[in-house]
Amino acid sequence: MRFSTSFLDEIRDRVPISQVVGSRVTFEKRKTNPGRGDYWACCPFHGEKTPSFHCEDRKGRYHCFGCGVSGDHFRFLTELDGMSFPEAVERVAEMAGVPMPAPDPEAQKKEKERTSLTEVMDMATQYFQECLHGQEGAEARAYLRGRGISSATQQAFRLGFAPDRRNALKEYLAGKGVHKEQIEACGLVVSGPDIPVSYDRFRGRIMFPIEDTRGRVIAFGGRALSSDIPAKYLNSPDTELFHKGNVLYNHARARRAAKGGAVIAVEGYMDVIALAQAGIEAAVAPLGTALTDNQLELLWRMTGEPVLCFDGDGAGLRAAWRAADLALPMVKAGRSLRFALLPADMDPDDLVREEGRGAFDTLVTEARPLADLIWTRETSGRTFDTPERRAELEKNLRELAGRIRDESVRRHYSQDFRERVRSFFGTAYPRGSRERGGFSGGRQSGRGAAGGRLAMSENLARSAMVKAPSGAMSLRAAAILVALVNHPALLDEYFDAVEKLAFDNADLKKLHGALMDTLANEVTPERQATREAITAAGAGDALEKAELLVRRANQWTALGDAALEDAREAFLQALHLHRSSGTLHRELKAAERALAEDPTEENYRHLVEIQAELRNIQATEALIEGFGVLSGRVERS
Repeated sequence: MRFSTSFLDEIRDRVPISQVVGSRVTFEKRKTNPGRGDYWACCPFHGEKTPSFHCEDRKGRYHCFGCGVSGDHFRFLTELDGMSFPEAVERVAEMAGVPMPAPDPEAQKKEKERTSLTEVMDMATQYFQECLHGQEGAEARAYLRGRGISSATQQAFRLGFAPDRRNALKEYLAGKGVHKEQIEACGLVVSGPDIPVSYDRFRGRIMFPIEDTRGRVIAFGGRALSSDIPAKYLNSPDTELFHKGNVLYNHARARRAAKGGAVIAVEGYMDVIALAQAGIEAAVAPLGTALTDNQLELLWRMTGEPVLCFDGDGAGLRAAWRAADLALPMVKAGRSLRFALLPADMDPDDLVREEGRGAFDTLVTEARPLADLIWTRETSGRTFDTPERRAELEKNLRELAGRIRDESVRRHYSQDFRERVRSFFGTAYPRGSRERGGFSGGRQSGRGAAGGRLAMSENLARSAMVKAPSGAMSLRAAAILVALVNHPALLDEYFDAVEKLAFDNADLKKLHGALMDTLANEVTPERQATREAITAAGAGDALEKAELLVRRANQWTALGDAALEDAREAFLQALHLHRSSGTLHRELKAAERALAEDPTEENYRHLVEIQAELRNIQATEALIEGFGVLSGRVERS
């Protein structure tokens, strides 16, 4: 409905903007001056640690000097809480103690119709819940138990079951006095001019109610129990209440739980529910389609840097790339994305159940920025062995940066891509710089192996993006130890460096210890003798797991068929990355602590420098698998 300017001014004047904002943020006492109506807080729109969000009662406005958001009472409620404008006006009027003006008759009629439809949807939800716990829902209950979904979680998300009968829901609602037109308007039946008698849209499916920003059921998603049904998941059609591209599953709960902190977007309903059961409540999901720009806007209203979590397979990586392309034009200061790719063959439910919540928290904490994902996509599966191909990469990156509408962010992306290209196409490490035990003492350039001209396979590019759960076997670490087993001469040659290596994974620790023992016991530096000694030391299973991981990633230089020269090149590269990465991660944690305790420009620059070093290492690591691939050398017997 339309509101007069005088009415909006009156309720704004009656309610200090600090009262509206204060319901969602905690004001910083040191910077805030209540006597002057001057308030500061950490911005609820982009989740910062240092207060840069300011609201001033005298002007009735708020502004964040970090991300640039600004507005009045109504804008705050619509942007942060996802309210419609009339809902925001009603909230402020209620706070002001001012009655709402008489609504327009036509608007009132339309709102009444919408209200009646939400009541029908709530009745359908209750019916599906009853069916889940009745005789017909036995198979659905068994499925949910098998997925580890507790009764309390089922109740919290109002899960239900649609019986496998043609008119079960339609007859139930008709019996409650719901008109045929209302049932059709809710999308609960399949109807149309070419369908003589409408029938239930959802049959033989577990039902997931989809709620709006106020927690009202506006649609359903249904998962088929039978494998014979072509559509595994089925959503409600667009209706007066529901527009699929404008809604996120679990939006209302996630927004309440986020409070400006991390928000995670996963792929499906069950992922959201499994995470919520594990205590991770700020998770949402798009509704069976690729993320839309409207859904991105909803995410950014909850937090400035949501984490998109995808499966770690090829399809998951491609979905991440589509989301990156969608977001790129819209990013600006305080508004971007991070990406977390799950280990292969795992979904969030698997990770939480097998590794614990801590593993998923680590995955989210270590999520990669948007710029990293774009760089990985543009360089994976390609060789850059000619000037033309290198120029093409530079051209593609310039075009991608040019899509960003925000001038400042566009400039920083252009600079970031130029620095990555310079590092990637730098010269290879000179052979004379390598010493026994690793690289020489000077700081390395961080440039890619073979000047960045070898092919980076899509498989390894994916492994560079996918973060293994805490304590899981690292591909890089496994490649180092497998290379030593298959080429024992390297163990003797670089013993001092290998002896000092540290590993998080229990199997790799065992394998490392067994390798050290082979030299201590003066085992002949031959492959077969080394393998036998490792098996005798009880590390045979660990070696088998490590070799399987290496073979799956096609890191053939670590295997027995590779020529010693190729094995040495790849081993030294991996050894350098392993040691450098460990050192830099320790330096990064120290820099983060220093910045938190003393937020000076110098400490900030130091943190940025370390982050840049880590990015260089990650780019270089993505070339390990291709190292030596051009030579095709194999060991001669």
